[in-house]
Amino acid sequence: MNGPSLDSGTEGIAWDLSDEYPAADAPEVERDLERLDALQDELEEANRVLVPLLEAAETLGLDDGADGIGAARRAFALVEEARRLLSDPGVYASCCLSVDGGDEAALALVGRLQAREKRFAELAEPLSQFLDRVPDRVVEAFLDDATTRDARFAVEHSRKRRHELLDLSEENLVTALGQDGIHAWGRLYDRLAGTLVCEVEVDGEVRTMGVAQAAGLMQRPDDGLRERAWRAINTAWDAHGESCAAAINAIAGWRLEMCRKRSNGRSVHFLDAPLHMNRIVPETLDTLLSVAREARPVARRAALLQARAYRKARYGPWDQRAPAPLGSGGGGAAIPYREALDIVAESYGGVDPGMGAFVRMMAENRWIEGTVGPRKQPGAYCTRFARSRNPRVYMTYTGGASDVITLAHELGHGYHAWVMRDLPDSQRRYGMSIAETASTFGETIVRDALLARAETPQAEFDIVWEEATAAVAFLLNIPARFEFERNFYEARAERPRTPDELKETMREAWTAWYGDSLSEPDPLFWANKLHFYISGLSFYNFPYLFGYLFSLGVHARREALGDAFFPRYEALLRDTGRMTAEDLAAKHLDADLTRADFWRDTVRVLEARIDRFEALVERCVG
Repeated sequence: MNGPSLDSGTEGIAWDLSDEYPAADAPEVERDLERLDALQDELEEANRVLVPLLEAAETLGLDDGADGIGAARRAFALVEEARRLLSDPGVYASCCLSVDGGDEAALALVGRLQAREKRFAELAEPLSQFLDRVPDRVVEAFLDDATTRDARFAVEHSRKRRHELLDLSEENLVTALGQDGIHAWGRLYDRLAGTLVCEVEVDGEVRTMGVAQAAGLMQRPDDGLRERAWRAINTAWDAHGESCAAAINAIAGWRLEMCRKRSNGRSVHFLDAPLHMNRIVPETLDTLLSVAREARPVARRAALLQARAYRKARYGPWDQRAPAPLGSGGGGAAIPYREALDIVAESYGGVDPGMGAFVRMMAENRWIEGTVGPRKQPGAYCTRFARSRNPRVYMTYTGGASDVITLAHELGHGYHAWVMRDLPDSQRRYGMSIAETASTFGETIVRDALLARAETPQAEFDIVWEEATAAVAFLLNIPARFEFERNFYEARAERPRTPDELKETMREAWTAWYGDSLSEPDPLFWANKLHFYISGLSFYNFPYLFGYLFSLGVHARREALGDAFFPRYEALLRDTGRMTAEDLAAKHLDADLTRADFWRDTVRVLEARIDRFEALVERCVG
């Protein structure tokens, strides 16, 4: 494979997308779109049978519904194939735009996909309505076939929200308006994030760079540089505060209006959709957040210890990705990309050789994007192509220790997808809360492996530092995001909020969770955190807290189960697309997620780790 060597130094290398498509405007893309159009024409024919049955779907019998059951099975096969053909060009374009927000060919492809996405959603809606609204006996007949029986969980889970359904014409109208409504605001924000620049003073010189590059500076051991980078990023976003406020108000307003429209026989709350998508019940979320509130003293202690290591009194918002300070044993030294890959591969391989082989395959195939670029979007993610079922990892690798952990995190997502690659499509779509299990587990095993080979207290300090960073991020920052978003949605129900009001709501959330461990809040976090602008989902925050504590619970069973652990872990991952989170925990962990015991046990494991960190701060920093 042509391209940069894996030994190219500290900076990560570019990924290779050519085994999916050679370019955004390649003939292969055109062929897939033509095939997609043909499938959608066939789906339209199947709908000629389904649509008339929807008028009396709730009372449909087996005899008068026989033709509908057959049409639904045909539609199901067409929808699954069309979804793959629609997904892959979209994933490809998104990957291109993550690296270069101004990629004209990718932007054009996104534009071409919009009409097809709208048509697909409209054509798939009759099948969805049929399966949601018909009596149980008709659903059972639909599932009693080799082509559909694997979709049982997906169908039954979807039916839990059937009380929210609008009629077919209304659902189609919502879909049609969404492309130039809620999703247009999300695209606007993505474009802004990919092109926004800021000015940061580095080594006495003011440099202009992309916000992703500037965010990379917040992984440097120079406390002043991190603060300057943070303030520069916020200055850049503050200049676009009105635009960001318009976007976040429009996205939330759209969702709130949909809740009102869907409140037919039963009131629909703005948390209903994310809870359903995450496949957890409200009692689980309430218990999770209650235990997180109990754990605030532990996480605040971690934040204050990190501040102390930098010889200051309070934790700053620019410290979220700070490395272990220089003088503690070289924690600020850059880690070359090749070395980072080796660290992750060896750590994964310690759980099972197949996990280590997966990491090396990802590197050798160049399925990881790690370059630094002025037009790159900030953040990191893992995605996958539907037809090949091959994952891709995106990040900006600059050599910081937290980059190694980010790499481990995203490769965990990739491994999760990899072990499910032979399952039917309907069983490979899982809730976001469970989606963070393998990724956070990946972080933990990398830190554990590094800790096991640490030869000095200083080296041990550098590793445990990352555990403290995770505790602060997951137990303080993530709940602060949730509290902001919940409070914002409640206020937005009355009227749109101004940039100053959004800043104040964010200040309050940070203060409530960080308490006196914080030097100052991050009032613009609502603007610079892209998770608030993902138009396809809301409350992309509590799944991280769930995944963090859930994965610690999984990890705690590794030592107890010994050789039996990995088969159970792999089985857990494979079941994530066909179970609720509560059923998954009951089957594989013998745990009840609606009770505080499971979550408190994991916090106790974490508390012992923070105790260890405190002892190392005493020893290495003084």
